[in-house]
Amino acid sequence: MKKCGWCIGDPLYEKYHDEEWGVPVYEDDKLFEFLILETFQAGLSWITILRKRENFRKAFDNFDYKKIALYNEDKLASLLEDAGIIRNKLKIKATVTNAQGFMKIQEEFGSFSNYIWQFVNNKPIINKVENYKEAPANTAISDAISKDLKKRGFKFVGSTVIYAHMQATGMVNDHEVDCFRYHQVTK
Repeated sequence: MKKCGWCIGDPLYEKYHDEEWGVPVYEDDKLFEFLILETFQAGLSWITILRKRENFRKAFDNFDYKKIALYNEDKLASLLEDAGIIRNKLKIKATVTNAQGFMKIQEEFGSFSNYIWQFVNNKPIINKVENYKEAPANTAISDAISKDLKKRGFKFVGSTVIYAHMQATGMVNDHEVDCFRYHQVTK
């Protein structure tokens, strides 16, 4: 089966591509997990994050934003000592800040899913990417989401990070048109 060119050659990348990337996600827990992972990915390769994903899951209480929002200085210090994750102090602190903001958005909109999906009128944007290198790094929509999240106090949510989040969570389908997943996630 034909796959998007970006995932070829690494079994972990291919599994992620085949099973998760571009599939619409509406569950708040999963949306937050991807938000954390995208935050830590900023400036790094996605494969680095995928290889550390289970370490992140363990270190960050299974991505439980309610617990993360309450992390204290001792917990932050222990995370900075955890070699299994990316030990970036600003990103670790941002995860706590973003968890707190995530819950505020839930209070305002009923769920984070309601909030984020409104930016695409509650349905995935279907692009017609011939080659993955043609996919944009950001769009006017990712710019708007980024701007709004920053206004709400979120950190490490630049437009490129948000566009990657949109791709990962299926808000936008950037599978190559001849990829077997393109038509599966557009149904």
